[in-house]
Amino acid sequence: AFWLASILPMAIDLIPSSKLSSIHEFVLGYSGRGKILQSQKSTVPQKFFAHFYVLGVAWTTLLLATTCMYACKMGPLSSEEFQLFDVPSRLTGGGSQVEHRFKVWRAVFLLLLMETHVLRRLIESIYVFKYSSSARMNIICYVGGLFFYIGVPLSLCVNIAPEVA
Repeated sequence: AFWLASILPMAIDLIPSSKLSSIHEFVLGYSGRGKILQSQKSTVPQKFFAHFYVLGVAWTTLLLATTCMYACKMGPLSSEEFQLFDVPSRLTGGGSQVEHRFKVWRAVFLLLLMETHVLRRLIESIYVFKYSSSARMNIICYVGGLFFYIGVPLSLCVNIAPEVA
């Protein structure tokens, strides 16, 4: 529901129709930052981008650590088992222990990629980007960014999250 509520206004905004001008103005008003920001009210400094990545690193690290501990308890996925996990297993619905371990280790891999991404972005936002003191972003975009960096790592391991917890 969160993803649909986030994407729907942007998808509607892509429809070229004069009847939807109020939606176009709404999306532009709340998605603007920096030079295209239309209003200074309800804004935060653009240097707050670092908050997204601090939250992303902390949350992804927590999910990665707990998922990795769970995966290690289950044991590694050996190459012999992986070869047995093939087309017949997928066609019959699988449900085997091998398939489950594969899903767990896949979640570890995806979370590791996400961790790499948010760490890189955090380092960039601290050491590379130099934000102007006048650069602002809308508070709705700020809150949306915080939710994004909570939701994305969780969506990478959602199929095993209840067991890991």
